[in-house]
Amino acid sequence: MSAELRLKKLRGSGGFVMARVSDEQQSKGNLGGPDLFLAPIGRLEAGLISKHTCNTCEKEFEGSPKIEFENPNEEVAENLVLAERGKYLCNECGSTIAEYRDFRKPNEAMSVGLANPIAQQQDTGLSSFDTPVQQESAQPEISPEPVPSEGTFRSIFGMDVFDESAKKIGKAKQVGVDENQELILLISDDEGNDISISWSRIGTVGEVIFLGKSEKTDVKVEQTVAIGTGLRCTSCNFDNKPDSKFCESCGNQL
Repeated sequence: MSAELRLKKLRGSGGFVMARVSDEQQSKGNLGGPDLFLAPIGRLEAGLISKHTCNTCEKEFEGSPKIEFENPNEEVAENLVLAERGKYLCNECGSTIAEYRDFRKPNEAMSVGLANPIAQQQDTGLSSFDTPVQQESAQPEISPEPVPSEGTFRSIFGMDVFDESAKKIGKAKQVGVDENQELILLISDDEGNDISISWSRIGTVGEVIFLGKSEKTDVKVEQTVAIGTGLRCTSCNFDNKPDSKFCESCGNQL
């Protein structure tokens, strides 16, 4: 693989940057479509970014956007650590152009295990990258279940969702039920497509939503595939829509 850097357009949720990246970084940023995305690549050196565009300002700016990051080194699952999280911010209005999370395995020879229980993350407090939930938006769009006691409720709208391989697959949109009356999490990917995830696959909900494997989950997914209500990718274990020809997460042919 060539080590030569090439100028590429890298998309984010709030704009894009023009940056020189290697073939390896291009591979990380390719989610199976024609576009490259900044989030899977992570933090780039400011000197490699020649321009950036902010969707809020609707302008193109010379040079790199502001890059803020921190290193929590938080264990989110067995043999998986959140090593770094950060944001690319517009220098003029401060809007987020892209966010990223850098996950690492302490032991590369071992696979990633189950996600840590939610209780371990409830008392960590808000980080500098958390946006407090406004009082008027704290009510969920759909609430078929009783609201938790005061002080325990958190809106999941807009949270990043990562699969079992620590790959970002989209942002949480709402909770609902499918045609089988099963609870699902509806997420929106970087291209604006809606994807439904069985709630049984949710491993932990903290600053992000992390999917975790379990024996119960695997059995349920296999049954779902058998009756034709969804297709699970054999490459990345992502639950796709029933009529999908290619995996909506990694692009693998189903």
